[in-house]
Amino acid sequence: MPKEKIGVLCSGRGSNLASIIDAVERGDIRAEIAVVLADKADAYALTRAQEHGIPAVAVVRKAYAEREDFERALLEQLHAHGVTLVVLAGFMRILSPLFVRAYAGRILNIHPALLPSFPGAHAHRDALAYGVKVSGCTVHFVDEGTDSGPIILQAAVPVAEGDTEDSLAARVLKEEHRIFPAAIRLYVDGRLRTDGRQVHILPPAEGGAL
Repeated sequence: MPKEKIGVLCSGRGSNLASIIDAVERGDIRAEIAVVLADKADAYALTRAQEHGIPAVAVVRKAYAEREDFERALLEQLHAHGVTLVVLAGFMRILSPLFVRAYAGRILNIHPALLPSFPGAHAHRDALAYGVKVSGCTVHFVDEGTDSGPIILQAAVPVAEGDTEDSLAARVLKEEHRIFPAAIRLYVDGRLRTDGRQVHILPPAEGGAL
């Protein structure tokens, strides 16, 4: 059976990308990272990819007048590298239906809150402002809404007295680095079945690892 080919989209330093690369190199995720794309030319994620021999391409948003043209350029790169699964690892742009439909059911995202609470770009700020005692992170399938797709895995992180956005974000990030590779592995191993909003995690194949 051919390996899944993963395309990772990033906007910044790529710390979640690093955790995924590590999991692939350990053999925990039986897939190939075929390409890393960043929407900023100076994104450190591109350097991380290159250090591991992974093709890395900057597709800079401001080079395109229209969002659709930008997304078509992303899709061209993904198709050129034979990508079968798209992973959004700190990609700070909302994808249009044009993109989502091209990889329907094959796009995973991580969000730094326990969805459906606190979607959007300011999850830690919003969680602290609301006064929650527990926050966390969520891996979900991407649909045509904003942080609204079916949930695959979540991890909870207690909110400490006196937490700032930065201190909470640092603790949540540790959990992101744990559950994002785990969710990708479940997908690659064929252990996810989606039924409406429910994502069922199937037992491992007989003789397979947990």
